[in-house]
Amino acid sequence: MFVERIAQWGQATFRPPAGPEAIEACTAMLGRPLPDDLRDLLVETNGVEGEYGVELMWSAERIAEDNARFRASRDYAESYMPFDGMVFFSDAGNGDQFAVALSGNQEIYVWDHENDSRTWVAPTVMQFLEIWMTGRLPI
Repeated sequence: MFVERIAQWGQATFRPPAGPEAIEACTAMLGRPLPDDLRDLLVETNGVEGEYGVELMWSAERIAEDNARFRASRDYAESYMPFDGMVFFSDAGNGDQFAVALSGNQEIYVWDHENDSRTWVAPTVMQFLEIWMTGRLPI
């Protein structure tokens, strides 16, 4: 269902679905369930690669690893606001990261690594992918 919609927006390569153990590893690392949109998409494809090899959505394993690293880093804890309220799932290739908020409507924000701002970019993971793949991502 998701994969067919994403394929309509542009070039995309889909990985095989994330297994239950990969989803459980993410959940265990976060200490709470993955946001619904992200989990549902991972069940269908364990990551999405766009044009030129750009990772539009990371694999469950990378989501777990990167979020664990961000939360455990002493340097990040001293330099940035806490990351506990979000789940990083993609990056812009310039150091900025995209995250799903763990509260509210689970909307998508871009975290600017230079000034620690968190700016709203889309209401859902799917709409984030659509605006990125169609060249309308405002960063």
